[in-house]
Amino acid sequence: MVSTPDAATAGRPRGRSAVAVPELVEKARTGDPRSVGRLISLVEDESPLLREVMALLAPHSGRARIVGITGSPGVGKSTTTSALITELRGAGQRVGVLAIDPSSPFSGGALLGDRVRMQDHATDRDVFIRSMASRGHLGGLSWSTPQAMRVLDASGFDTIVVETVGVGQSEVEIAGLADTTIVLLAPGMGDGIQAAKAGILEIGDLYVINKADRDGASTVRRDLRGALALSQRPEGAWKPPILMTTAQNGEGLAEVVTAIDEHHAWLESTGELLRRRTRRAREEIEAIALTALRQRWGGISDRRTELDTLAARVAGGASDPWAAADELLATHLE
Repeated sequence: MVSTPDAATAGRPRGRSAVAVPELVEKARTGDPRSVGRLISLVEDESPLLREVMALLAPHSGRARIVGITGSPGVGKSTTTSALITELRGAGQRVGVLAIDPSSPFSGGALLGDRVRMQDHATDRDVFIRSMASRGHLGGLSWSTPQAMRVLDASGFDTIVVETVGVGQSEVEIAGLADTTIVLLAPGMGDGIQAAKAGILEIGDLYVINKADRDGASTVRRDLRGALALSQRPEGAWKPPILMTTAQNGEGLAEVVTAIDEHHAWLESTGELLRRRTRRAREEIEAIALTALRQRWGGISDRRTELDTLAARVAGGASDPWAAADELLATHLE
């Protein structure tokens, strides 16, 4: 099922004060796609009900595999995601997809919400696809993505695919969010050089060269193999495979699923899976705390005035930003 927020209303409160959260969570856990969609809407709206939602979901999360797909614009991320869904469904898995789109400068909603390339799965009850607006967040990921992932996880999806918007070098953020990160490349796009520039040689668990039927695919593979050979990896580290696919016709996707399985087994056997998920939880806690702190300061007029006063002192050279920050924290966090 494809769930897409209305671009005209995305980002605005939907007035869900009458929502019975326990009932909604229970329906989502039985696989009801409408309830899953409503829970993700509560996440995107930063609803006051979100604390209750997350408390009820927490005991049921931590089971799904998180697969991140990233790469430059035009490499075929959406086509690859659709083909990957087909392979995973063929293996009997329930699949959730969070497709992080650039935000509309007018509404804050997802620009690419129709996800035309994934419509083949629109009637499959065991596939849930949601476009989410990045809302200007750097790294190609929405602030609410980790919590939306928890909704899908607790709703019984076996694999959650997070496809990031193509924003170039900032896409390295996906590595902190996924269990397995797939870096997608394609011939004719300067990806060999771009890989070295963007630092994606450090984040990829699998490297997939899509559009392998085109001229130059073998050159990209050769260049990437050489670059990976020169990269510094600790003893016993995972060695990322380089796979060739043509997502348009599904060629090579079975090998990608096999590689995901092998990487997940390695993560579990080495303890790296727990380390990655603990790091992810730590970053999520920090993001929530910092957001709450900003809202706390920004919502009270005298604190805004004090912050403006401190900012003016820093701008005028009467203070420095570290001293000003210490003063603000000492005043309001005692």
